[in-house]
Amino acid sequence: MHIEQLRDFCMAKKGVTEHFPFDDVTLVFKVMNKMFLLTGLNNWERGEEKMNVKCNPQKALELREVYEGIYPGFHMNKKHWNTVLINNSDVSDDLVKELINHSYDLVVSGLTKKLQNELELF
Repeated sequence: MHIEQLRDFCMAKKGVTEHFPFDDVTLVFKVMNKMFLLTGLNNWERGEEKMNVKCNPQKALELREVYEGIYPGFHMNKKHWNTVLINNSDVSDDLVKELINHSYDLVVSGLTKKLQNELELF
């Protein structure tokens, strides 16, 4: 998976916007202004493709036990976020997409009813 494919996959989702809130290399995808994915563009340039995604705490632990390419979220709440190595790991592109979907869905489910209703209008 290339960074453009990751970006296109995220941007195709309802209500998603992209931002650089921390610096000029940390790309953040948000749904209704809530983060669901972060990735460092500098890592991609070095061939260390990875992303941080939100994850159900129990599922996060299970994934970390099964995949070497999934570990506690770097610089994130380790209970709720995973770092996922892309391309050079045992994590397939299909699983990457599944984890992005899971993160997006978790964030959407945590939105207020008002924001969820607004999202439905997209």
